[in-house]
Order: sequence, then C-alpha cells, then structure tokens
Amino acid sequence: MGLDTGSSFRTELAGALHRLRSTLARARAELELADADGAAPPVDRLLGDLGEALDLLEAVETAAFAIVHVLVLDDDERLGELTARGLRRLGYEAESAGRMRQLRPHDVVVFDLGLLASLDSAQRAALKAARPIVVTGAADPRSRAIADAIDAFDYLLKPVEIEELATAISRRMAEESE
Repeated sequence: MGLDTGSSFRTELAGALHRLRSTLARARAELELADADGAAPPVDRLLGDLGEALDLLEAVETAAFAIVHVLVLDDDERLGELTARGLRRLGYEAESAGRMRQLRPHDVVVFDLGLLASLDSAQRAALKAARPIVVTGAADPRSRAIADAIDAFDYLLKPVEIEELATAISRRMAEESE
C-alpha cells in the first residue's frame, strides 16, 4: 500500500484539491451574500456543498495517504461484516453491505457470487468495471465461468483467510497503479 508518487497521482490530488477549494469558496460566498443581504443562508444548498466538500476531502485523503477503500459485498451479512472488520484491523478502509451501492473510483470490491442475481444491468456493468475479487463457496466450473464473465480479478474459495484476501487486495491495487 505504498504511496504512488507518479504524475497520475499528482494530477488526481491537484484536481481533488481544486474541486475542494471551489466547493468551499462557493459555500463561503453563499454565507457572505446572505449576511450582506440580512437574509437567512440557503441551508439546503450549503448542506449540499458541505456534503460535496467532505466527499472531495475523502478523495484528497485517499490520494495523499494511499488509503485503500474496500467494499465487501456478501449475501451473509454477518460474514461480510466480519471480513470488513478483519480488513480494517489490517489498515484498510473497509465496509460491508448486503447489496450493491454506487462505487467510488478506486474502490476494491470483494464480491460473493451469491449476490449476482440481485444486480441489475447497470450494477453488473459497474461491478465488471471494478474487476472484483470474487469469494464464493462454489468450486464448480460454472461459478468460475461466471466470475470470468464479470472480469473478476481473483477467485477465492470460502472460507478465506483474511491474510489471503489482503494479499489479493494488494495485488489488485498494484495492478491498478500500473
């Protein structure tokens, strides 16, 4: 999980910092205008700006500190949370869910094939683009073919040791930085 010092990193960081500064400047201008007019500030717009600023700050932190975000998608919510907890202990920013959410750039997805049937076509496309690490209890050729069809980066059989999963995540991140 080393820090990438290439030009891609600097460009991404500079872009995120610029967007953060612009968002905060917009919020400040809204407050200054409301104060000058003696009017109440536009709370909904300011809350939106603050939400956007926090998202951008997360992008800056991710780029600057090489934080790896992992989304563990498992049909067994308890197992998914245990997996995410184990990854957090190893320093990953991990969350678990029983259903797909919108993916952020650079999210590493750990995906249980049991959830595939619940995804719509847009979610399947996003999952395929993310090149997930598939974890499954099924060792049959059909499951392997399904994993290949969603362009899985790796295919791990349950039960998966957390160190084995961390190694797969590290390989996935190394591929992304190439």
